[in-house]
Amino acid sequence: MHAFDVLGDPVRRRILELLAEGERTAGALCAAIQQEFGISQPAVSQHLKVLRENGFATVRPEGTRRLYAVDPGPLRQVDAWLAGFRRFWTPPLEALATELARGRRERRLRDSDPEERKTS
Repeated sequence: MHAFDVLGDPVRRRILELLAEGERTAGALCAAIQQEFGISQPAVSQHLKVLRENGFATVRPEGTRRLYAVDPGPLRQVDAWLAGFRRFWTPPLEALATELARGRRERRLRDSDPEERKTS
């Protein structure tokens, strides 16, 4: 399965978002996903299996529990592939950051007292 096929599913993306916050038990993941998406425990387990089999998540046993974590390897590969496209959004985002900073500066000057404006 291609990385974007794995990431294209909103349930799997949400599982990865939860795992990005830290390692979680299978039970905690199932409970969160069942509450958010209203799907069964076996369906959540299938999504976890897809993430595991495609290298996006790792699992380790701890007693009777199974702990899941993000495996960053495939995400790094996705990031490397996206690098060729960053030129399409990086300059507009940088321009937006400049405009936001300019607006903050103008508000600060407008709201400051007249003596401060003379020194700016």
